[in-house]
Amino acid sequence: MATGRQWSGSMDDEPACSIERSLQILGERWSLLVLREVFAGHHRFAEIRSSLGIASNLLSARLKLLVETGVLCTQTYQEPGSRPRQSYHLTEAGRDLWVVLAALQQWGDVHRPRPSGPSALRRARSTGRPVHVGFLDDDGHEVPATDVVMLTHTQAGTRPAADDGVVTG
Repeated sequence: MATGRQWSGSMDDEPACSIERSLQILGERWSLLVLREVFAGHHRFAEIRSSLGIASNLLSARLKLLVETGVLCTQTYQEPGSRPRQSYHLTEAGRDLWVVLAALQQWGDVHRPRPSGPSALRRARSTGRPVHVGFLDDDGHEVPATDVVMLTHTQAGTRPAADDGVVTG
């Protein structure tokens, strides 16, 4: 559950670029790997630590940030004879990162392939058919990446020229 606290300063201090704001939370390698584990069904600290081989202090820091920023929430559980502990679960914001992880995996499969092939395949649950990450327009039609341009908020009402490049932000 999000704490509602503005963790990185006032809005005046926030970077204008949404990519930069996202990287403040997700830009450290362990953050995305922790999320991969939670998506895979590992919700307990020990499960995540064991799967990743991460030091406890690093995992604690990553989990704390992901909870504070509303990507994960905690639930209390207790094993018989043990003290209460927290498990970690995706919030809506966390679930929305599934496409980000899939895009990173897709990019790695293409541009950093393993000789033995991909470690995981993306398939539609309903059909079993392969899927890929891409851009969709408002009607649900796929748009080639070469036909996509990001415009600044001041350019948003204009139609981009054919030679416009990618504008980040």
